[in-house]
Amino acid sequence: MNPTSNITDKDKNLPMTVSSITSEAAVSPPAKDCVDVKQDAPPMSTASAIPDGGFVAWLQCAGSFSLFFNCWGIVNTFGVYQTFYEQVLLPNELSSDISWVGSIQAFLLVFGGVAAGPLYDYGYLLALVSTGSFLVVLVGLGSGCLFVPSIAILPTYFSTKRALAQGIPASGSSLGFGWAPRVIAFIMLATLIVPLASMKMRVKPSMQRRIFEPAAWREAPYTLFALGTFFGFMGLYIPFFYVQIYSIKENILGEDFAFYLLALLNGGSFFGRIGPNFIADKTGPFNTFIPCSLVAAPLAFIWLGSKTPAGIIIFCLLYGFFSGTFVSLSSTVTITLCPSMSLIGVRIGMLFVPTAIGLLIGNPIAGAILPHGWPALEVFCGVAVALATGFMVAARVKKYGCGLRVKT
Repeated sequence: MNPTSNITDKDKNLPMTVSSITSEAAVSPPAKDCVDVKQDAPPMSTASAIPDGGFVAWLQCAGSFSLFFNCWGIVNTFGVYQTFYEQVLLPNELSSDISWVGSIQAFLLVFGGVAAGPLYDYGYLLALVSTGSFLVVLVGLGSGCLFVPSIAILPTYFSTKRALAQGIPASGSSLGFGWAPRVIAFIMLATLIVPLASMKMRVKPSMQRRIFEPAAWREAPYTLFALGTFFGFMGLYIPFFYVQIYSIKENILGEDFAFYLLALLNGGSFFGRIGPNFIADKTGPFNTFIPCSLVAAPLAFIWLGSKTPAGIIIFCLLYGFFSGTFVSLSSTVTITLCPSMSLIGVRIGMLFVPTAIGLLIGNPIAGAILPHGWPALEVFCGVAVALATGFMVAARVKKYGCGLRVKT
């Protein structure tokens, strides 16, 4: 992540806890009999400088990659299930009704961070990963417990390489595919061994944390960016849910090949969550996020003209790449809008609320629009992403002005 003009050099070396991602809660010393599920770590005030690399730091990155793979990766495969439910299991149900299943899953993943974040701040990293792993493998729940540690731990190990370090785990969510649920469960069981064995909390908060900061909503840049995430995540996953069934019903591809369109979307997103994040460490996260969003918005409208096999394949690859930054850079950009490092956690946690609501309602609305034709659904997707881009541009201009050379 890149420092802003109002964050001092001293601030840059302050390690972050869930300061990196979730809601902040009051931190009181946990009971000693809880030590078996709690990782002891020095407070921020006494912690040494951020290592910004090294074997242990990159091991945390590998663990975070595995956690992303097992929470967001499952959400990213729902398009396969949407197609299966519509064509085989629930052929008489409306698309909007079926899409609620995946939308609620994504909503709980993000909104669960509001509860999991304070637990991370208390030092219960191992408890979160263990509980989340158990719930995800056995009953398909617990993604919120995995999501928080996957991005909260990395800023305590990286400083100048933060955006890249966040982008690598985020790419893990692009590697899920629509395998049978039992096979997925075994894969999850194997990959979750990595974070369980390797992840270690390096620092914990040295001050009391807040859950809510009303003053943030009086800052125009933050509010504009929050609106941008709401509309962005409202429209972002529409192709992920519907592109397969679209290509089948419009006779663009047969069922056998249409199955791989979601893999192409996720493949494009894999590179879109690493490449732009590497650039963001050089140019600034805002200056990387906005150009990618400016490309993603017209691509959503180009979906309207994707009527050939080559066209739909190119659309999936490009849209996957440029939409990937919504997941990998959102929290990174939020840090540039914080007047103090001590406010990062609460502000990202507050940002989870509009993000989760956008994820919850976007695809069901698209499904309700679908009876009016595929162009209506595609336009809705494009308008949502375009509105998101507009609000993000406005947030950047309000905070830093129109200068293109400002590193933000």
